[in-house]
Amino acid sequence: MAKKYTTRAEDYSKWYNELVARADLAEHSDVKGCMIIKPYGYAIWENMRDVLDVKFKETGHSNAYFPIFIPKRLFEAEEKNAEGFAKECAVVTHYRLKADPNQKGKLMVDPEAKLEEELIVRPTSEAIIWNTYKRWIQSYRDLPILINQWANVVRWEMRTRIFLRTAEFLWQEGHTAHATKEEAIEETERMCDVYADFAENYMAVPVIKGLKSPSERFAGAEETYCIEAMMQDGKALQAGTSHFLGQNFAQAFDVKFADAEGKLEYVWATSWGVSTRLMGALIMTHSDDDGMIVPPRLAPLQVVAVPIYKTEEELKAITEKFDQLSKELAAKGISFKFDDDDNRRPGWKFAEYEAKGIPVRLAMGPRDLENGNVEVARRDNKTKEVIPFEGVADVIEGLMEEIQQNIYDRAVKFREEHTHVVDSYDEFKLRLEAEGGFYLAHWDGTEETEEKIKEETKATIRCIPLERDEEEGVCMVTGKPSKGRVIFAKAY
Repeated sequence: MAKKYTTRAEDYSKWYNELVARADLAEHSDVKGCMIIKPYGYAIWENMRDVLDVKFKETGHSNAYFPIFIPKRLFEAEEKNAEGFAKECAVVTHYRLKADPNQKGKLMVDPEAKLEEELIVRPTSEAIIWNTYKRWIQSYRDLPILINQWANVVRWEMRTRIFLRTAEFLWQEGHTAHATKEEAIEETERMCDVYADFAENYMAVPVIKGLKSPSERFAGAEETYCIEAMMQDGKALQAGTSHFLGQNFAQAFDVKFADAEGKLEYVWATSWGVSTRLMGALIMTHSDDDGMIVPPRLAPLQVVAVPIYKTEEELKAITEKFDQLSKELAAKGISFKFDDDDNRRPGWKFAEYEAKGIPVRLAMGPRDLENGNVEVARRDNKTKEVIPFEGVADVIEGLMEEIQQNIYDRAVKFREEHTHVVDSYDEFKLRLEAEGGFYLAHWDGTEETEEKIKEETKATIRCIPLERDEEEGVCMVTGKPSKGRVIFAKAY
């Protein structure tokens, strides 16, 4: 009897966790709060990484790598940044173990191997990088510096969920140095645009670009740009951030440059990043009760073919057909797998590939072979049709774009249907609890009002949209003047 899985409607959180396991994406490790990313999940992340890496290089950035350990004195140099991450830091205090004299076969920390200076396991790399930039920058001729690194970071989260929030996760972090404020702001905005383009055109996840409120900014930033996405339970997910750091880190690490006239000035900075949290966004934006739906542009496997046969002669004839198709699809840059594993029945394979979200599944049996046909099944809308095998490669090529667009359009429609304009705080509270979604409401701009809303509803200001009407109004809570609506939502 087939296992019954939890549906989205029954329990969204349990549905998510079961789907991660069903699709063989990741699992919990023996290290509390850390995950093991399994081959299929990592293959999707690799595709994300590879696309983004090209985009970073197209915008002039180079990859480098910096240490995972940050001396505590460097971490403390920029006070806001240090305070913002202090509660999540893992700290290395000793460098050696030794045999425990009281327990045979056990080890203990060697008390004589205490570090002279404690090391922070990086939660983010601004401190170590800006201490390095001090050696790299003397003149305006050394600027700009446009560096990205692909790395892991550790943030000791108390409540974790695979991909969305783990103690260790993978990410990229860009760190750039500029001669002018204007150039740094331009860089910050450019990278926010890069993230939005990637989310929409590759992940098929519609996002809203905006600014974080002061209380939600990255610790040590003067401005934080973000992209916000809506998940299928109506909650928001911050999918990427880009920070204008001003001269805060340059001042903390005394990074100055001589301008064309020889005058010393502090350098202007940015940082920006996305992480394996994008995997969570992909799952929660598109998946259904049967498993994942992976956008074709990120799918490690775009097409799978399953033979249905009784005799070896039938298998041989079907194999020859799909060998031909394999070459045609390879020429079009479409990944393909012919699954002739006779240890699994076709029905099992269909369910497996459906759970993994493979965009297109093909099937061919003796009757199809005789009639020159093939069955084509789409994962996005679960339709099937039998079509002539001749020319199927061209059909599949068209389906790749059609499926990509369809799942994006579907996500846009869902967001539109779950975005509400409210003017009354009472209405906001009632609808938020009953419906979820994004709420466009006036806010008086004060941290006190923002905190009150958060305490009473668990909703936060997701962003101040970059594209919003300058609409005069009054705050839904205090009645004080407001220059435009912001987006409130519950969030991951």
